[in-house]
Amino acid sequence: MIWKLALRGGRIFELSQDERLRNIRLPGYSQNNSQFLREREVSGVPGVYITNHKTPKLRLACQEANKAFLRTGGFEFGLFVYADWCGPCKTIAPFYEQLSASLSRKDVVTFVKIDVEAQKDIAKAYNVTSLPTFMIFREGTVLEKIQGADPRKLQEAVKKLGKEVESGSTSGASGSSTGESWRGAALPRGYGDVTDQVETKGCELLNADEDFGPVRTLFDKTKPSALAKKEGAKDWVESGADDQLLLFMPFQSMIKLHTLQLTSLPPTDDDDDDVPMRPGTIHLYTNKPHNLDFSEADDTTPTQAITLTEKDWNADGTATIGLRFVKFQNINSLILYVTKGDGDGEKVRLDRVRLIGESGEKREMGKLEKIGDEAGE
Repeated sequence: MIWKLALRGGRIFELSQDERLRNIRLPGYSQNNSQFLREREVSGVPGVYITNHKTPKLRLACQEANKAFLRTGGFEFGLFVYADWCGPCKTIAPFYEQLSASLSRKDVVTFVKIDVEAQKDIAKAYNVTSLPTFMIFREGTVLEKIQGADPRKLQEAVKKLGKEVESGSTSGASGSSTGESWRGAALPRGYGDVTDQVETKGCELLNADEDFGPVRTLFDKTKPSALAKKEGAKDWVESGADDQLLLFMPFQSMIKLHTLQLTSLPPTDDDDDDVPMRPGTIHLYTNKPHNLDFSEADDTTPTQAITLTEKDWNADGTATIGLRFVKFQNINSLILYVTKGDGDGEKVRLDRVRLIGESGEKREMGKLEKIGDEAGE
């Protein structure tokens, strides 16, 4: 039996089953444990682990290691999911490897090739329902998904990636590259910014003062004007009648939400008694088909309640809120209810909202199908 391993730099190695295991230990394994991963390294960076081991502990550890690899931020990569029995996969594979050879960049861009039979956990996690499937990742988030052996679509997606590589836009600090979202705090290790999964057309913000920005302002990719020292449009939202805001956010795909980052930048040198406050108490609700009204929200037990104080906000006016991850698995909407501000004022201000976690596909996992191949081949 031959195992196929996908590694950084687009290089694919085949290892026979009887090949000796290298001394690379998995999470949870002791120094004396005799079972190690069958793994190679390119440029000192681990690749993808085999997951169809008979030993449950080894299999589980491999699966967790793979998930961590796919969530790793700071670089981009292409993922090719295939099967040996898939005719179209064999047809498109040389083209994918050609792209890999020409565009791979150490610590910047990598290409991964995964056998769906050996990596069923990855196929399930990313709802791979047809073969071949190609995905383009940035900072652990799927930017584009292509199904079927279509060289034109694949080339178009990778061409965009190539332009960014050549311009150097894939490196640098958060928010420095074209199209990349500004964030007021670092990403938690292993997770990506999934704010782009918010369906802004379906968002609703109750009790917002119309003299300030619309709801989509909260998801704007640019740096807040209060930090950029720019005059112009009011790119933030403020509450109207009192210090409460009720924000409904539907998602384009199922989300696993790990962290919430809120940015609030009320002026600090203004003696006006009407200066807005930062959020103080927040209630979160998940998987609601529409927004709640204020009385409904008050009568509904929140998925999580958060209290923020002055020490929770960093120098960029951003609070990083860790969520009870188990309660925010596979959610299709989020309601953020600012029940009161932090202080004695009458209004609350919110400049940016960032959602950190993992995104999936709209449809549920189905039966794997071949595209463009005759049945039985």
